Amino acid sequence: MKILLLNAYFQPEQIAYSHLENDLLTAFSDAGITTHVITPIPTRGVSKEVRYKYKKNRYEKLYNGRVFVTRFYAPIEKANYVFRMIRYLYCNIREFMIGIKDVDTDVVLAVSTPPTQGAMAAMIAKRISKKTGRKVPFVYHLQDIFPDSAVNIGMIEEKTFLWKVGHKMEEYTYKNAEKIIVISESFRENIKNKGVDEKKIVKISNWVDLDKIYPVHRDKNSLMQELEIDKSKFLIVYAGNMGEIQGVELILSAAKKMEDKQEIEFILFGGGSQYQQISKKSKELSNMKIFPLQPQDRVSDVYSLGNITLITCKPGIGNSGMPSKTWSILACNSYVVASFDQNSDLKDILELSGAGICIEPGSVDMLVDTLLQIYNDWKAKRFTKINPREYVINNASKEKCVDDFLTTVLNVVKARDIFI
Repeated sequence: MKILLLNAYFQPEQIAYSHLENDLLTAFSDAGITTHVITPIPTRGVSKEVRYKYKKNRYEKLYNGRVFVTRFYAPIEKANYVFRMIRYLYCNIREFMIGIKDVDTDVVLAVSTPPTQGAMAAMIAKRISKKTGRKVPFVYHLQDIFPDSAVNIGMIEEKTFLWKVGHKMEEYTYKNAEKIIVISESFRENIKNKGVDEKKIVKISNWVDLDKIYPVHRDKNSLMQELEIDKSKFLIVYAGNMGEIQGVELILSAAKKMEDKQEIEFILFGGGSQYQQISKKSKELSNMKIFPLQPQDRVSDVYSLGNITLITCKPGIGNSGMPSKTWSILACNSYVVASFDQNSDLKDILELSGAGICIEPGSVDMLVDTLLQIYNDWKAKRFTKINPREYVINNASKEKCVDDFLTTVLNVVKARDIFI
């Protein structure tokens, strides 16, 4: 059996989805499945030397020879939305040109980044089907609902030309997908309300490898010494992408209001379109340190650092997005304060697991009041130890979720009478 995987980003690039993809490719390979990955040469978070290396080496074999990677040239990403849109379309055209030649493909798989990726994957699957005279199904892994997310952050407005184009792409993608794998119940309800047949929808949470992600005691956390962090302080940690959606400026505003509390320190780890801007502004604060995102093998250290771990999002985003890092944070037994929409899966998960509190998004005063209340409880030794890791074990372990994903893909292929 052969999977054609269309990828906007691929190793050595590191994004929130990277560890999930690695687990899937490992599972596919272990099951004897061949995967052909089509992706641009790396641009995000890599050095000029790395980029030059892949300019010269467009093909490689990974995962014991079961994964074949074909790379094509693409310009370096920029924060400008118009440039990014043009780059997305260029990459989709290159994917299409390469993908339709892969006529022995049994199933096309794509993730919802960028927003055009699903429609392009569906077109490739249809073209290969027409070429070969056999049905090649398309499976869509929905990590972000577009155009809803773009409307929520104010990038576009409803009923505008871009919204209509996005909506048409969304309709086309859902119509032509054999299965749509969603990451939460709110995602399921969202696309059901748009007319998607419930039989197409499979809910599989983003997962965490509990053998690699675990609590690390502060006394044994190597980041403390490496980054010169005072372990006696009350630490508030944010780690993740710093883009338009996350609204990390809120954390800077909260830190500014709390500068008089010398025992409290904010530790930020980030990347993304607004990282440089946030980093520059953070230098003006005496109670904040900022660092680049750490490698995947340091995730346990990062999410075990703080007395509190923050998750932030601009208002209106939460009902069309679920932060993939949530499960890793909970697996480290970190207490979460989320500035996030109240009608969200994240709020439900925090309540069910007892892992933290979800407050109204965008309110600096509410965030400051919440952080200070927890700080005062900690200082008075009233802060109760939590264990949300148990909830992760039962709901989002790698073993369960990856097996469900693999089974879904296999069943799609079998249902189409394609030889495996």
